[in-house]
Amino acid sequence: MDLTSLQTIQQLLKKHGLRPNKRLGQNFLIDRATLDQFIDTADLTMKDTVIEIGPGLGTLTVQLAKHAKKVIAVEKDKKLIPILNEVARQNTNIEIVNKDILEFNPPKNGLYTLAGNIPYYLTSRLLRVFLESDYPPQNIILIVQKEVAQRICAKPPEMSILSISVQFYAEPRIISYVLRSSFWPMPDVDSAIIRICPIAVANSGNTDPSLFFRIVKAGFSSPRKQLANNLSRGLKIPRRFIEQWLARASIDLTARAETLTVNQWKTLVSLSKPTQR
Repeated sequence: MDLTSLQTIQQLLKKHGLRPNKRLGQNFLIDRATLDQFIDTADLTMKDTVIEIGPGLGTLTVQLAKHAKKVIAVEKDKKLIPILNEVARQNTNIEIVNKDILEFNPPKNGLYTLAGNIPYYLTSRLLRVFLESDYPPQNIILIVQKEVAQRICAKPPEMSILSISVQFYAEPRIISYVLRSSFWPMPDVDSAIIRICPIAVANSGNTDPSLFFRIVKAGFSSPRKQLANNLSRGLKIPRRFIEQWLARASIDLTARAETLTVNQWKTLVSLSKPTQR
């Protein structure tokens, strides 16, 4: 069964009396080259476990199962479960779970790859949940909207809370861009294959994540305004103390939040005595 065939997809949906659910961001992959590149990027071995987010009709699922020891396909839409059972019936290494991925408990050994073609609304929260987990994945391979992928991988002066949130825990990289015509129904924007490699050093250092993100959120509280003003207002600290703080961190007093690297934010946190005033 060719699950990248539009005819096959439409026949499967018709057989089960279903249509793509726009609310859940169901856009099914119909481009074989993109599918192959996704699998190559995952770089799986027969010892690996994969947790797949929103398998949909099982297009990625079946291919992942050919290269991994086990695939746990977590699908929120219970209407798609019969199709997944049908598609995966000959694959003994596929486990289908009808659950919201945000409520799924990953393996406690952390030895798994997180993979999937995910909608925009899920991206930010999903990454925070898994990267901040006590058992983060070894590897993350996703298809996301092109703009979201670019935001995740951004560098100064185009940083955002999303890029900092991911880069605090991991090293993200865009592998390739995917045309909107590679999906059915065709979405409004192009997508990208992105690989995110969690880094152990993020949590092994002296940076307290809670304090780190408190300071970052204060710094981004008012777009296009100077960092010093945002920190002063967001942390309720007099401007003169903020200026001293930034000076000790060797950060220009006129800098804006989007111009700072993750390491500069970490330096601010390490010198965050003013936040205690």
